[in-house]
Amino acid sequence: MSRIGKIPVKVPAGVKVAFENGVMIVEGPKGKLSQKYHPVIIFENKGEEIVVSRQNEEKQTMAFHGLYRNLLNNMVTGVSAGFSKSLIITGVGYRAEVQGKILSMSLGYSNDIFVGIPEGLAVTTEPNGKVTVSGIDKQRVGEFASQIRKLRLPEPYKGKGIRYENERIRRKVGKSGVK
Repeated sequence: MSRIGKIPVKVPAGVKVAFENGVMIVEGPKGKLSQKYHPVIIFENKGEEIVVSRQNEEKQTMAFHGLYRNLLNNMVTGVSAGFSKSLIITGVGYRAEVQGKILSMSLGYSNDIFVGIPEGLAVTTEPNGKVTVSGIDKQRVGEFASQIRKLRLPEPYKGKGIRYENERIRRKVGKSGVK
């Protein structure tokens, strides 16, 4: 039995979960999400929790068991509480600001970088260089935060660049002077 798959998914009040035609639909106060699933996985709605089980013991089915349980859990969490990723911009003159649906960043290149904010995501900036990406879909929030980080990866000598809030940069010692 899958260790992840056998944990029931708790459904908070105000969240509706439906399974129809191979698609799970989760609707809550923050929005609506849907995801296709493989027919070998069985979902049982037991009031305030959903139990996920499988039809057989094949290796691929066991992998699907844990996968779809976690996807369902992330969808329920997303429509009830939401997800967010925080990035820190470090460097002299490095800054970011939101202009409508565009994130404008100055990252030490000759021109500013403009990134369109995808539909369904919200981006906020703070004067101290903190950028927060939030939304209901965990995968889209993480992907967009990753795309922003790739614009200027943190470098190991001075620590300049864009890093996740909880990320630690391993600093290197620079060259020592020759005598």
